[in-house]
Amino acid sequence: MVKLQPNTIHNEDCLEGMKRITASSVDLVITDPPFAIEFKARRGNYNRTASRVLEGYNEIPRERYPEFTLNWMGEAWRVLKPSGSMYVFSGWNNLRDILNAIDETGLTVVNHLIWKYQFGVVTRRKYVTSHYHCLYVCKNEKERRFFPFSRFEKDARDDKGGSLHYRDKEDVWVINREYWTGDRKTPTKLPAELIEKILMYSSEEGDLVLDPFLGSGQVAVLSKKLGRNYIGFEIVKEYFELAAERLEKNLYRIKA
Repeated sequence: MVKLQPNTIHNEDCLEGMKRITASSVDLVITDPPFAIEFKARRGNYNRTASRVLEGYNEIPRERYPEFTLNWMGEAWRVLKPSGSMYVFSGWNNLRDILNAIDETGLTVVNHLIWKYQFGVVTRRKYVTSHYHCLYVCKNEKERRFFPFSRFEKDARDDKGGSLHYRDKEDVWVINREYWTGDRKTPTKLPAELIEKILMYSSEEGDLVLDPFLGSGQVAVLSKKLGRNYIGFEIVKEYFELAAERLEKNLYRIKA
């Protein structure tokens, strides 16, 4: 079996692709897997211009989600270094499957983070959901690395005298979604500020970062920007091609 090289992305199912990654070689996993909520990747979601949104989102049937989650997370555990960490994004609907898989694979939860964004879907009979969960987990708590002052010095203060590094490390992150007006995009993507924050706190330059569900390539593109190595998998051909173009041209956004 040919082992995968760093700084490559692959148009294939991560469940097969990750088998070709050397065990205990990955420093950090950042990923936003399918949510199994029958999400319809319509071009016009969230009032976006339909011609600029790529279709093809690959959803997982609800009945398969526990097994699917356990399988890919088991491979993530295998490829992580003992000092490695993983950040997994999830909606609330199937959060229990993510948590169960974490327990079954032997990963340890470090933090249960909340990403609060600026809007949700308007509702009539329940409260608006305007956040995602993010499970920050590790393979070995004693060896896990974390860089607490990578974004703010220990004594850095805001204009009111408050600690900047303390506020930045609170477990509720208020970060806006990005609007890519006039650019090619996928139906869902994590904002750059969110990914860069994770990269800085849980990796260093030269580390290897994996995203099993690459989408438009956000994790790989931002890992490259910050001097990290990357490996990624994306099963949807159109998404993979967008990610590959962004990496090849060193562009964050590409006009439609």
